[in-house]
Amino acid sequence: MIEIIHLTKKFGDLVAVDDLNLKVNKGELFGIIGPNGAGKTTVVRILCGALRPTSGTIRVMGYDVVEEPIKVKRHIGYLAEEPNLYERMTPFKLLKFFGELYGMNSFERIEELLDMVGLLDRAHSKISTFSKGMRERLAIARALLHDPEILVLDEPTMGLDPGTARTIREFIAGQKKHKTILMCTHYLEEAEILCDRIGIMNNGRLVALGTPKELKEKIGTNTLEDVFVHFVR
Repeated sequence: MIEIIHLTKKFGDLVAVDDLNLKVNKGELFGIIGPNGAGKTTVVRILCGALRPTSGTIRVMGYDVVEEPIKVKRHIGYLAEEPNLYERMTPFKLLKFFGELYGMNSFERIEELLDMVGLLDRAHSKISTFSKGMRERLAIARALLHDPEILVLDEPTMGLDPGTARTIREFIAGQKKHKTILMCTHYLEEAEILCDRIGIMNNGRLVALGTPKELKEKIGTNTLEDVFVHFVR
């Protein structure tokens, strides 16, 4: 579903992503973890067309993200680390606006999504009145609007209270049955609970790859925290 081939991204002299090779399989929830500055978000932004690579290739369902960006975007739903929501709109108007950009005009789909993320009762409230957790759930609804095969989630529970974070994780776990998911996260517990496989990045490079169980067995530990420390120290 996602194929990353010799991907490199430089910002001047800074190498943010260094010759990255990675595949995400259909139906998989793949997690990228790593310290701040490891290159996780840069990879996601290139994948979603917000940045151009210095060299290398990313293909989504066979489409090159640079050469065929519109086709790529039809197949992915992107949840940014800090979703940009139009606060003067209501959730219903926001989803209607973005739906029209995808050539959609289905009120039933909007209501279905708002119900799915627990916001149907606030469909006509101003987004400016929403908590961070409510905004995150609305951003997920926006990412799912065109029913993409692939979800790309960048720090989906960052800054949320424990109860809201748990709700978001449960929702993501439910989507595993229907979507291929690429998720960046700082939370090791979240990665261990949700992810089928994990890639650890450090200084722009992929330094470890495998299931949580495989990675723990590789260094002889019972915790993913020990794995993280081992590969990024």
